[in-house]
This record gives sequence, C-alpha cells and structure tokens, in this order.
Amino acid sequence: MSAPEPSIAPYTVAAIQFDPVMGEKDTNLSRLLRLTQEAAQHGARLIVHPELATTGYCWLSREEIAPYVEPVPGPTTDRFAQVAAQYDCYIATSLPEVDPATNVYYNSLALIGPAGLIGVYRKIHSYISEPRWARDGDLGFPVWDTPLGRLAGVICMDAEFFEATRIPTLLGADVLLFPTNWLEEKCPSNRWTARAFENGAYFIAANRCGLERTVQFSGGSCVLDPDGAISAYLDTGEGIVYGEVDVARARDKRWGPLVKDDSGAIRLEPVGNRIADRRPAEYLTLVNNTYLWEPLMFHGLYDMGELPPGQLSCVGIIQNTLSSLKGHAYGSPLDMLIGMLRSTLRDHDSARPDVLVLPELLLPGPLAAGQLPAAAVAAMQAGAIEIPGPETAALVTLATEFQISLVLGVAERAFENNGTKGINEADAINRVPTYYNTVLLIDPEGVYGKYRKLHLTASDRLWASPGNLGLPTFDMPAGRIGLATGYDVLFPETLRVLAGKGADLVCAPAYLDFPDPVGLGPSSITYAVTVAPDEYDATHSLIWRLRAAEHNVYLALANWSGASEGLRANGYSGIFSPSASRYPWAEVIAEDEPDTAYPAPPALAMMTIDTREQRTGRRLTTPMRFAPGEVVGSLTGELAYNVRETIPGNVVRSKPLLRKRVPFWYLDLIRTR
Repeated sequence: MSAPEPSIAPYTVAAIQFDPVMGEKDTNLSRLLRLTQEAAQHGARLIVHPELATTGYCWLSREEIAPYVEPVPGPTTDRFAQVAAQYDCYIATSLPEVDPATNVYYNSLALIGPAGLIGVYRKIHSYISEPRWARDGDLGFPVWDTPLGRLAGVICMDAEFFEATRIPTLLGADVLLFPTNWLEEKCPSNRWTARAFENGAYFIAANRCGLERTVQFSGGSCVLDPDGAISAYLDTGEGIVYGEVDVARARDKRWGPLVKDDSGAIRLEPVGNRIADRRPAEYLTLVNNTYLWEPLMFHGLYDMGELPPGQLSCVGIIQNTLSSLKGHAYGSPLDMLIGMLRSTLRDHDSARPDVLVLPELLLPGPLAAGQLPAAAVAAMQAGAIEIPGPETAALVTLATEFQISLVLGVAERAFENNGTKGINEADAINRVPTYYNTVLLIDPEGVYGKYRKLHLTASDRLWASPGNLGLPTFDMPAGRIGLATGYDVLFPETLRVLAGKGADLVCAPAYLDFPDPVGLGPSSITYAVTVAPDEYDATHSLIWRLRAAEHNVYLALANWSGASEGLRANGYSGIFSPSASRYPWAEVIAEDEPDTAYPAPPALAMMTIDTREQRTGRRLTTPMRFAPGEVVGSLTGELAYNVRETIPGNVVRSKPLLRKRVPFWYLDLIRTR
C-alpha cells in the first residue's frame, strides 16, 4: 500500500501582467524584479511572468535577437534566484535561451526556487514568428515536484493544443504555469479555461499587454481554478493578479455540476472522472502526424478513403426539455418521438435540415433518477431497443418521408455471439444481452451508422457496457460525419481522433447538466478587427465552441434542458464552427424552451455548413503536366490545380491546427497505467 501524499496547505499565487519595451533588456529586468518583489511581499509563494518578459517578443531574425539571448542558468535566472531565496518563493520566468553546446536558441521557461534553478521547459508548439529565430523545444513536458505541489510549464501557443497540458496532467501536474504573449483575442481566452477545466488543474496565465510592432496583445492575465472558473484577472495595463491554489482540489479529478443540498450547502455531484474515464486504447492515432501532408492526398492515398466532395448543407438540432418525458403516459417513447419529429418538421416545410441531431437516450429516455438504482436500471434495459428493429424501421420511414438524416441517442440491447455461428433457437433464447448507450445515424436507406459510447458516466455504468466500435466516421453528401455523445466531447481526445480521420461534422447527442460557461465582460482593449461581443458575453468559455474550433470541425450538439423528477440538464445545444477567430461567430445556440407540464413542440435550430474545398480553378486528380502557376485550358485565365497536391481553402478540410501538432512528444497520451 502506497503512503498517502503529504498535505499541502493552500497558498497565494501571482500572475504578473507586463509591457516590456522591445530590446531594453536591462530596464525591463529592473521593472520586472520590482513587480516580482511586490508580489512576494504580498505573500505570493508562486509567481509567473509573461513570455519573453525581459526582451519583448516580435523579433524578425536570429541575428536581431542575438544580443539578448542567454544560457539557463544565467544572469537573468540568477537575479530572480536571489528574490526566490529572499522571500522563500518560486518564480516561473520566460526568456530567449541559448544552448551553449549548440548555439541554438529556444523560447524557454525557467522555474526557480529558493535553492536556485529547478528546471527548464522549452516551448514545443511554435507560433508563426518563432521559427525565424528559435528551434522547437527538445525537453518534452517536464513536471517538477516541489513543496507547492507538482508544477509544469507550457508557453503561449502550446495552449492551442490540448496535448500540451494533458500530458503534464497525466504525469501528475497540479498547477500549470503559463507565460504567454497572447494576442487578438479577448482574454482570459476560452482556450485557457478549457485547459484548466478538462484537466482539473490550476492554470496561472501571465500575459503581456500593450502594442509591439503593430501587434496588439490581449492582457487578461489570470488565475483559473480547476473547474475553469476565473478566480481573478486583469483586463489591461501592468499589474499583479493574485489567487489561491489548493492542491487537494487539483488532485480530485471528478467533475460534474455543483448542486445545492437540503442544508443549502453547495457540493459537487460527480458525473465522472477527467482522467479515470479516458480510453487511451482508442487514442492510438493521436501519436500519428495525420495532417503533415496535403489532406486530400493523405485521405485519398491508394485511391482509398477519399473525402466526399462536400457541399453546402443545412444542419439542425432539437433541444428537448426533460419535462417532455412526462408525456410518455400518453404513448410509448417511440410514439412520442415520431409525433414530435413529424410535427416539428412539418412546421418547417420551407426549410428543413439535411441532417437533424437529437439528444442522447431519446429512447427510452435518460436513466430515471427517482427510482431505486436496481429498478431504474431494469426500466432502462427493458426500454432498450435492438438494432435493426421496429423502432429503427419507424425512424427510417420518417427519414424517407422527409428526406432527412437523423442522429439520435438510444439505449441498445445487443445479442453478440463473438463470431460464433450456428446458434440454435434454445441457445438464442438463453443468450445474455449486452447493453450500450448508442448513437444512430439514420437516413432513407436505413441505419447508415452506429456509435457506441466509449466514455461512460457514473450513470451509464449502472446499465451499459463501454462501446466496442471505436470512433467511426461515415461519408454522406454533407461530408464526412463523426458520431459521439456530449460526454465524449468533453474529452478533447475524442474530436482529435475524429478530426484526424477527416471528419467535417461531428454530431453529438448529449445528456449533461454541466459544464456551464464562464461569462466575461467587455475588454477595454481596441482591436483592429472585432474578436468578441462589445457587451458582457455569457457564453465566453462555452466548451462546445472551443471543441469545434480547436479541432477544425463543425460540431452539432443536442442536449436536454430543464429539470423533471430528479433529472436535470443544462441545454446549451448548438451548431458550432470550425473557426472562431473573428466575431460574430458562425454558430447557433438553442434557446431554452419553457419547462411546463405540457411543453410545446421544441424549436428547431438550423445553420448552413460548408464542407466544399473552396478553391477556384479546374479540379484535376491526375498529375499536372505543366509548371505550377501556368494558365491551362481556359480562355478566362482559370488555373488548373491538382486536388491532391494543394491544401484546401476551407478550414474544415485543411485543418490547420492539426497540421501544427508535434506528435513526437505525445506518447504519454496513449500509455496505459
């Protein structure tokens, strides 16, 4: 039996927001030392500086930054080591590092403690300017065990990639130290809140402010709690942001909604576990560099698996209220579902979706909360359906009537013989069924696709087995479609696997009562382009928007909403865009329907998605017999191009964030422990 981990008392942390003057290293260092001492004097045990805080950021070349690089340890880290020793604190500072053995430069973080240098992290995911002077980091993702807990560092662009913070978390990190020069986004960024939330770790972000070489930096330095909540932040201007870290909270990886008990106290209602519920065996492709080559060439290799051409399509979602389940007394769940769909679709004769996504476990409904567990499980399994069966036949008939594809969640009863043939009637009667939480893709041709939920909640585990179909994709006129549930999508690995397979659209039925987004007020920073609403944004950290954008997929998520007989769900259904860099975002979010005894048919929310390549010219699939750029075969000057040797113009097809991954360092994502 392992010894219990030592208890670490909560302590104060600080993120310093700073506006360095480019190239004035000595002056910047003096100013930053004063701010660091001030933070330490106010009791901060852990202090984080912005990225390249002593030198500035926007360097054009190796030659230009050369006068300001230094080794680690070196003069800058020695100065901060004196402060750390004087105040018994820990300092994460960032600087341009030179490796004396090779004369190679790195964008680095140095962690300094009372006894001196503890360790170095070298930025792995380079932003566009850094390859002009710096090499990608070569030290992996270190985690340092300290009296303040296990600390890990990532730098700026690293936070665009969930892998960079997931791996330190898997290695035990409690606190993520984040020097950054984040730009052109209202901050604290929803990337930062997602990295805290999905890992259940504290996230201390120290950003710079001000303008440098036309680049507007975003401020928003903050301390984020393990649930993604903003403990404190500073919009703009230099200053110090203080917060508190409770290591015990970071080591509790359960997640779920916060509810009020009978005494009025707020407690966590666990739905699952951020780490224990992962399925590493299903993530093996995460360590492959799937978008290193041109996407259409890669997916069409050997004339196999080529992406569908894509088109303009209309995708719809329906957000059901849980009170609608009360209507089952007036008909079977299937009757209620068919009636609801027929009524809703007839109300939209003039504009129906091509693909319609509905919530999780529509048949027979979510696991009842008001019954004893055994009775609730028995009811759920009794209401499970076989596939194919009369229920799916009725849904195929409906899909044919309205010429639509349906995605919905059901409880599935499966009789699986593990490949055994020739089972007689008596054996068939005595077979024990397996139950799955299943997502179906139904179109006029039949059951076109099926996915069995991989990441099970505590409620799922009472009655269902983990899925055994992996994370499949299905090609349709609307594009390549992936299936998942809302809980699956909370794990960033899920959409990364599907995106790596070329998914354009992920359809996700959900039954979740969390996470609620963290809102954020307007920024006082003026940007050249609009990056966020001018008013308070109640959905600033909405996880579904980020999941779509960070994996460059459309995400159509349909959740339940409201409360009924012990069941609760928080809505926030929507259709989200593969890019959210500019506001207004291309998305729709469902409005909550009134929760009444006899709710009206739910509203249908729809959005047009575009999965075409978005390139001009003549599309060829054979090698071009001319030099690139020559005008071929067109009196209008139209250029021909080889579809397999160019990157598509549509972000959902080109997936630029997948191309910028550095999978060499990702093996820990798939290790089983």
